[in-house]
Parts: sequence; structure tokens; C-alpha cells
Amino acid sequence: MSNNLFLSKDGSSPSNQSYNYRQLIHPLYYSLPSYNPYYLGQLDASFQKVWRGMQTDLDQVYEKLVEFNMNRVTVRFLVQQLVLFAVSNVSNVSGSTNQRVNQLWNFFEQQNAWIMNLIAAYHIPSKKMEKLGKEVFYITFEKLDFSTNNEWSGWSNLGGQLTSGLGVASWDQNRIDVFARGRERQLIHKCWDGRTWSNWESLGGAISSSPAAVSWGKNRMDIFARGQNQELLHKWWDGSKWYAWENLGGVLSSSPSVSSLAPNRLDVFVRGKDRALYQKKWDGEKWSAWNRLGGHLTSAPGSVAWGQNRLDVFARGERHQLIHKSWNGKRWSEWRDLGGVLTSSPSVVSRGEVLLDVFARGKKFELLYKNWDGRQWSEWEEVNGKLTSEPEAIKGEENRIYVFARGENNQLIQLRQD
Repeated sequence: MSNNLFLSKDGSSPSNQSYNYRQLIHPLYYSLPSYNPYYLGQLDASFQKVWRGMQTDLDQVYEKLVEFNMNRVTVRFLVQQLVLFAVSNVSNVSGSTNQRVNQLWNFFEQQNAWIMNLIAAYHIPSKKMEKLGKEVFYITFEKLDFSTNNEWSGWSNLGGQLTSGLGVASWDQNRIDVFARGRERQLIHKCWDGRTWSNWESLGGAISSSPAAVSWGKNRMDIFARGQNQELLHKWWDGSKWYAWENLGGVLSSSPSVSSLAPNRLDVFVRGKDRALYQKKWDGEKWSAWNRLGGHLTSAPGSVAWGQNRLDVFARGERHQLIHKSWNGKRWSEWRDLGGVLTSSPSVVSRGEVLLDVFARGKKFELLYKNWDGRQWSEWEEVNGKLTSEPEAIKGEENRIYVFARGENNQLIQLRQD
């Protein structure tokens, strides 16, 4: 079945060339050629079911398009084309709801040149039309019973008595190590070996923040936390034993975050007492001094490394919004406002070059999710759950994302992307 009922096979123009010319030159005075409201009966059942069930939800989209002097017949045609395209191509896109919607819009623009020309004739700003088009796709997915929660498993209760958020690392396929602060302020540890979860074990110490964890090689893990005197503490596993905590100094006003760009390379980020972002680096031989990177943070930072010399750091800003700063191998960018209303520090994971997935806790203690697909940021999505800490995410097998947090009874809870 064609996705464009009135377009030629290449998507460039309908068969009625003279009509198209008049429509583009004088869009207010012409409706679409041979428009027949009964043609819906020729479409497949899935489209008809979705279309009938979404009319009330589309009222705002209709009104926004009419504001650009588009007549209602044309508006209806345009929205039908968007819905039909989404229904016909739902199996050709993948990822989260946001990722699917972004992919669909990119495909729609590429494959429907004449419709995009028609839209341009009404002088609808491209960003405005993109927002409206994606809104139609979101509604379509909802009517197809595809939601964000369908992408994720239910939350699993992994027990324990946590007094902080989590640090998570993975040094091998199907291996996940989780760290938290216990009831006596000690570091506690639990791991997944691909089949079962271990019991909790105590690794000692006296920490005053959530831990941060990273792995830069097989059987290697580095753990960081804030100490009793607000200093940065470091502990590591070399494959055979745990080493004692070492004091790396500083005055931290948040939990640390750590990323690794390469083997034996570590970048630690913290909020300082002036609420600015600070960085400390390990180059394989020695630790650097603290480097002030500015900003006004109202949470701990979250960081990730991907590609060659690329670092991305996120935090909550002064209006509780997500803010972002990146390193391209030569210089740091300015802080960028990515919106939202966060009630925790963010966590970020990269599933591949230029792909970022950011998580935080929302106003209702639910999990919030936002992603970068290499071109643009998605809108925020809500995922169910009742979190009593910041979330912590990690990439697992087959690029699957695992999210961990503290639950309502101070236990470890886990969510898995299906």
C-alpha cells in the first residue's frame, strides 16, 4: 500500500501537474485534487482503527495548522498522510518512542518531497512543522498501544538496605557490578554474573555520598566517593584484590562522577563548594590538579566518554533543568540548557558513537528519559517507578540499557530495556 495517496512514485509531485502548480502558488484557494472522504474505506484496517480513535486528540494540531491559513480539507489530508505513514512504517523504526518518532520524521521528510513543498507554500516554519508532525506520530503510537513503558521491563527488587544512590560498572559481557552506601556508611557491593545476583558484601570505608564506578578493562574497576571531610576517595579492583581507599583531596559538595576515555585513563567530575563543575584526570601515571569548568550546578554531575577524546557532562541547573557541557578533544563547550524539571542528578550512558541516553528523577519520583540520536534531542519521556535516589544507567549486552535506583523501602531496584 502506498504511503502517499496522491503522490507519484518518486514522491516529488502528484499526477495533476497544473493543479499542483495552482495549489502551490495560491494555497488558500484550492483544496486537494479528487479528495474523497470515503477513500478511508480503501485503507487497511489498522489505519482506520487508529484514525477513528484519534480525532479528539488531533484538535490542537488542526487548529495550529489552520492558524497558517491552511484550509481544513488540506489540513485533514496532511494529518492523514502523517498518520498513514506512521502506521505503515512502525516496523521500520526502532528504539525508544522518541527515537522512533525522530526516525519517522526524518524518513517522512526524505520520502515526501511534494508534501514538504506544500507545507512550505503556507510559510509554516520548519521547526514548527516538525513539532506538529512529531506530535501526530506520538498520538499515533499511543493509539497503536505503543508506549514508553512497553519498552521496559517492570522494576525488579534486588534487596539490600541502601543509604545512597548507586554506582554501576561493567567489565565484561553479561557482568554488572553495583555499589552503594550501606547503613554504616560503608561501601557495599553486589554483582550479576550473567545468571544470578550475588549477595551484598561490605567493602569498608566511611563515605558521605553515592559512589561512582567505572571499568576501563577486563577485571578492572575504579570506585570513587566523597569522604567524611568532603574529600575525594578512590578504591580499585585489579582482578585479584581490592586496594585500600586513597585520599585524592579536594572539597566536594556532591557525589563524584567518573568516565574513562581509554585504558588507564580516568576523568572524575564533581561539584565544588562554589557549585561549579571541577575535573580531575588520571593519565596512567599521575593525577592532575583540579580544573574548574564553571557553571552553577544544583546536583552532582553525570558523565560519559565515547569516541575519540569525547566527554559529555550533565547536571541539574538553577531552574532544575538539565544542563550539558562537552569536550571535543581540544576545548570545552559552553553549558547548554536542555529543559525538563529534575529532582535528582542525571545519569548518562552511550550505546554507540554520537548516541546518548540521559536519565533523571522527575517531580513525581518517576524515571525521566531523554536521548540524543546524533542530530537532535528527543523530548522528555516518563517511565513508571517510585525512585528515592538518582537513577544510574549502564549499557549491557546487545546495547540493552539497565537502570538502577533506590526504591521506596531503601532497596535496590532495577529496570531493563526490553
